[in-house]
Formats: sequence, C-alpha cells, structure tokens
Amino acid sequence: FLFFAYPTSMSGDKVWMSGLGDKMAANPESVDGFSGATALGDLATNMSDKALVAGQHVENSHEYITTFSQHYGPFESFMGMIPGSIGETSTMACLLGALVLVLTGVGSLRIILSFFAGGFIMGLLLNAIGGNPYLDLPAYYHLIIGGFAFGAIFMATDPVTASQTANGKIIYGFLGGFLAIMIRVLNPAYPEGVFLAILFMNIMAPIIDHYIVQGNINRRLKRLKTT
Repeated sequence: FLFFAYPTSMSGDKVWMSGLGDKMAANPESVDGFSGATALGDLATNMSDKALVAGQHVENSHEYITTFSQHYGPFESFMGMIPGSIGETSTMACLLGALVLVLTGVGSLRIILSFFAGGFIMGLLLNAIGGNPYLDLPAYYHLIIGGFAFGAIFMATDPVTASQTANGKIIYGFLGGFLAIMIRVLNPAYPEGVFLAILFMNIMAPIIDHYIVQGNINRRLKRLKTT
C-alpha cells in the first residue's frame, strides 16, 4: 500500500550530500563506490524537462535518443557497463542465469521468452506513437536497460507465484512484459515498472490458470459428448 500510495517517498526523491566532495576529489582512492542516475533515471528526468515544450517534442526527443545511445550504447547496456542497481545491469549475466534455471528446471523458458516478447511488442507500439524520449526509445533498448531482464528471468519465473499451466505461462509472461514497459513509459512515478508488472501478474496467475484448466475441461467434455 505504501509503495503505491507514496511512490516518490518510497523510492527516494531527495539527493543527500555528504559534504566530503573536496576531500573525495583529492583522495579518490578513499572512495569504494558512488551512486548516480541510471539510464532510466535519465530518461525520466528528460521527460519532465520543461524545455520540451509543444512543437519541440519530436525534434528534441530524437536528439536526446542520439545522445542517450552515445552514453548508453547497446553493447555497453547488454554487457552491464552502465549505471544501475546491483544485479540488473548486465543482461548477458542474466541470460547466463536463465540458462542455469532452465537446465535445472527451476525457471520456465515459456515465461522468460514470452516476457521478453511482450516487452518488445509493447516497445514497438510505443515507437509507433512517439513524441518523447521514452516513446521513441528503440524497443530493444527496453530489454537491456533497467531491471527488465533480471525481472523476467529471476522474478517472473518464481515457481510459487507464477502461472502453473503451459499455456498460462505464456499468457502470464507476455502480459508481464507488456505491462512492465507500459508502466515504465506511461507512468512517470515509476521509471522502472518491472516490479509492479510482476506483482500484478502474480495476482492474475491463479485466474489465468483457472480459465486455462476450465477451458481444457470444457473441450474434453465436448469430445466426450461427441463420442
């Protein structure tokens, strides 16, 4: 409830300064790490930029996408050489994890592939609309930045909360990826979207399975009557 009711407060809407800037600049070896804007954070900031006034959206959007791709190239994004949360930056590493999950039977390949397919198709639909950096961002970019790959592989495939039927897994995964990109792009309060999409689909998974099973029962009853 708190996450939905107070998104900015829960996710963090303030920048806290340590006051040690000069000391860290003089002794960079004393710093183990630092935080900063992620690729999705940059996109969200640009969307709210007041400079994008009416009549300048498309031109500025295309210019920003060009600049964005220079800072966060497809290869760098895929390999994980970009800022991001721990564990989510490298799509390559996530895919290696997917291989392990599928081979061991823990993760469902149907869910993973359909999740990526749903996200990609939603990205293509948004590209057709265009008008701001998020809408114009190439569909494949959505799959390699943020927590999309991590969520599709390690969260959506949870054997307890995911759909259990074969066809249900495809529907569950496709709608999860579709909703993830929809929330990411169309809801400014959540520049990520994957976590919320998976939560929604966890709620819907039993309903999906129910109708899949009921459909199979009805088809068998019809075959029984015809025989």
